[in-house]
Amino acid sequence: MCVAHRERVLNRPAPFKAIRSFCTANAAWTLLAAVAMPDHLHVLVAPTDRGATITQFSAGLKRFVRKTTEVSWKWQDGVFDRLLRREEAAMDKWLYMRENPVRAGLVVRWEDWPYSIGFHEL
Repeated sequence: MCVAHRERVLNRPAPFKAIRSFCTANAAWTLLAAVAMPDHLHVLVAPTDRGATITQFSAGLKRFVRKTTEVSWKWQDGVFDRLLRREEAAMDKWLYMRENPVRAGLVVRWEDWPYSIGFHEL
């Protein structure tokens, strides 16, 4: 999920706290991992409800973050999503996601990025 105009606003405590709260309290989804980059968010979730859609999840998360943090910025419309069919594929996605802050030059080690929730923490 991207922030409109790629504004760099997600790598702050308040938006990340809201992201974590929504993802961990959403009964229709199990959070596997999340990494908030300055201008976009990676989330790896698994549905617990067969009727749940990623569109519902992303729209709810976007709404919750904007409402609870009372921000002026907006999310970009839509979401880029992938359906993973194997546990190994989920781990591959986590390995990619966790290295994003390193590739962006924000930290030297992925463990130092404060705006991530990973398999090791759940």
